[in-house]
Amino acid sequence: MVTVAHTAQLDASVLREVRRMLGEAFLQDRASGHPGSFDDTDWDHALGGLHVLVHDGGELVGHGAVVLRRFMHAGRTWRVGYVEAVAVAARARRHGHGSAVMAAVADVVRRGYEFGALSATDDGVPLYRAGGWQLWRGPVSALTPSGPVRTPDEDGGVFVLPGAAALDLDGELTCDWRDGDLW
Repeated sequence: MVTVAHTAQLDASVLREVRRMLGEAFLQDRASGHPGSFDDTDWDHALGGLHVLVHDGGELVGHGAVVLRRFMHAGRTWRVGYVEAVAVAARARRHGHGSAVMAAVADVVRRGYEFGALSATDDGVPLYRAGGWQLWRGPVSALTPSGPVRTPDEDGGVFVLPGAAALDLDGELTCDWRDGDLW
């Protein structure tokens, strides 16, 4: 079962369950040799927007969040649905739960934002591509307190879900500032 709800609509117990599942899912990735962690800053990034929760047999097995961010591209700012905290519990992977999360995320993005964006892990790329997300080919930057700064480590890792926005995937894309990982 897929549920979409705003952070403010979720009970504290549900948020604790989501936080626990995310921590375990990302820890499992690290244990299997894939770099992974999910700290308090990552959790903070996932709050304040819409959460997609996937339950199987009453158990939370998947999550993704869409939060508002402001990006600059092609001489203007854009309202972007930024995707955070996408994970499926290790024991529930390869059963379509990730696809269910991303289908609901795409629906939220298309209905509420000019386009969607996310920073992909290598393991997530096939899932995102299958859902119609496109690789941002141009340079990416962040608008920091000292001005725009290139974030070359993110080149080749940012994906977008175009909506009504006319995007030049080879152009520059600049995200807003935040604590922790910028992308």
